[in-house]
Amino acid sequence: MSNTKVLPLLEPQVPVVPEAVAPCCPPLTERPLTADEAEKTARMFKALGDPVRLRLFSAVASHEGGEACVCDISDVGVSQPTVSHHLKKLKEAGLLTSERRGTWVYYRVEPSVVAAMGQMLGTLG
Repeated sequence: MSNTKVLPLLEPQVPVVPEAVAPCCPPLTERPLTADEAEKTARMFKALGDPVRLRLFSAVASHEGGEACVCDISDVGVSQPTVSHHLKKLKEAGLLTSERRGTWVYYRVEPSVVAAMGQMLGTLG
């Protein structure tokens, strides 16, 4: 006699995307930005406007597997507390997400935001 049991299938749940990582805005040529859209967009571009942050963002984006441990991307010419500060700013701007694994924090580029920024600017050419 078998002790197997048929389990019901569950419908996959749609993941909840936090507001910080939701695509910000329509293409610039589509319509004028609202005040809220302009604020979100400015925050993202301001975060990328710092050379150290841009290097950190690039290091995460180009890292194998699309994510990087903070221990792998810290060599950008500033102290570790400064690296943490800049990563926090990129995360607050919605450009990175992070996950703590043991004592290390792993960062990933938020693809939906980057795609939206690219689409927003790509229509200007």
